[in-house]
Amino acid sequence: MSEEKEKNMEKNESPDLIKELGLLANGTTFQSDYQYINIIGSIEGHTILPSDNKATKYEHLIPQLVAVQENPDIKGLLLILNTVGGDVEAGLALAELIASISKPTVTLVIGGGHSIGIPLAVSADYSFVAQTATMTMHPIRTSGTLITADATFEYMRRTQERVVDFIVEHSHATKDDVESKMNQTGNMSNDVGTVLFGPDAVEMGLIDEIGGLSNALEKLKELVNRK
Repeated sequence: MSEEKEKNMEKNESPDLIKELGLLANGTTFQSDYQYINIIGSIEGHTILPSDNKATKYEHLIPQLVAVQENPDIKGLLLILNTVGGDVEAGLALAELIASISKPTVTLVIGGGHSIGIPLAVSADYSFVAQTATMTMHPIRTSGTLITADATFEYMRRTQERVVDFIVEHSHATKDDVESKMNQTGNMSNDVGTVLFGPDAVEMGLIDEIGGLSNALEKLKELVNRK
């Protein structure tokens, strides 16, 4: 393949990658030692969401996370979140992958990091949240047919514990505080849970620091240099 034809293919590939995955093609002039990944809208898992939903497909993120670990040219990962939550198992699976990456990782919550987005937000080595961002903590939900059997409720209880334990393990928040805010009844008018603004999330130890893009990048570079 000629060099000119290869460049034309890369040029055509770049807009598609940005549109579908929020990524820049390898052939673009932009070069960085760091990988940047977005989690936007709903986290789509085993069930396909309606076409009018803005969604991030977890099967698209898994190979990107594997590439962060395997590619020697990538020194660290910045994960940017603005998500309403979504599939619990998919979100928790992604959070476990991020937490297991051996290279430095930083998360930045902008807009919102709700529901299962919270384990994703705390999964990195260091976390930031924008001053005006919000994070909603609430018990897990289920959709579809619900069998009212003891085994069903026990499964939901244990799934809830998985989420809580992950949050506690990867942040400075206490288990009692997390569970209390998840089950609070006076904070939300038509739901159970708590809406945390950026400073609230930092105060309870859920997120490390208030900050924006420049702060997150500076911290990531600091972690890479320290390592």
